[in-house]
Amino acid sequence: MAERIVKEAQVPFDLGGNRFDQIATELFSDYSRSRIQSWIKEGALTVDGKLTKPKEKLFGGELVSLDIVIEAQEEHEAQEMALDVVYEDDDIMIINKPAGLVVHPAVGNRDGTLMNAILHHAPETAHLPRAGIVHRLDKETTGLMVVAKTLAAQTDLVMQLQERSMGREYEAVSIGVMTGGGVVDQPIGRHPHNRQKQAVEPVNGKEAVTHYRLVERFKNHTHIRLKLETGRTHQIRVHMAFIQYPLVGDPQYGGRLKMPKACSPELQDELRHFRRQALHAKKLELAHPITRKWMEWEIDLPDDMKKLLDALRKDTVESGSNDSEYF
Repeated sequence: MAERIVKEAQVPFDLGGNRFDQIATELFSDYSRSRIQSWIKEGALTVDGKLTKPKEKLFGGELVSLDIVIEAQEEHEAQEMALDVVYEDDDIMIINKPAGLVVHPAVGNRDGTLMNAILHHAPETAHLPRAGIVHRLDKETTGLMVVAKTLAAQTDLVMQLQERSMGREYEAVSIGVMTGGGVVDQPIGRHPHNRQKQAVEPVNGKEAVTHYRLVERFKNHTHIRLKLETGRTHQIRVHMAFIQYPLVGDPQYGGRLKMPKACSPELQDELRHFRRQALHAKKLELAHPITRKWMEWEIDLPDDMKKLLDALRKDTVESGSNDSEYF
């Protein structure tokens, strides 16, 4: 089912002298500038009923009209699936994503994704790009995600991400004993030899900044908390591997599993069967895209990470090591 948007606005005289696309973005601030520009080119946005070029300057007093039909994303099927909704209102949803769930349909994953579940739970998202999904988590990463239910909410949330005002904090378990927290400020781009991976790429990479601090230190591992300034693909996994502290259970960036020396049979078993990266999106904070109220959510670690941490803690205590510390 398609959605039709019809709106009109008169150009204020104090905006006279500016370009049509700039003025239209001001008048219809619920939509991004790129979307406004594409609508102008399609002829869906007119000035006094006439087609006008995006760069043409207006004087003030003109009537700008929007008449557009947005087709639903029918290529993606709505599917009834279990969805852990932490919060929901008319504009946004906060979802706790489990491990093993792919966010977007792609080759090899056409259904059974988070997008399919969202389309069933909130059919109105069928009119939105990517069904309202504004950021994503890797398939095996757990935790909090925000999804928009309206175009205005999606535009604002994307802006918050671009302006880095949305707070996203993660918890992870890395291989190796850290001595303190820090910042990794290294650009990330596609790996030059493996298209399935990302890598630190000083020349062609995009800016990527990850802050990390210690939560608990074990005999051979460290429990860390991380905060993102940017949101590059696999950012935390790439950055932690780059500083030689790859995440537990991450064969893509951590290499083959190596057992620590003299660790307990219980820990050996836990590490051997932990088959995903030990990474959890624990906290999310943002300004509500419509009310502007500042909102925060925090979700507990999943059971598999709790069990891993318990085994690490027990192994450290039983070994008589003094390295197990809380920060």
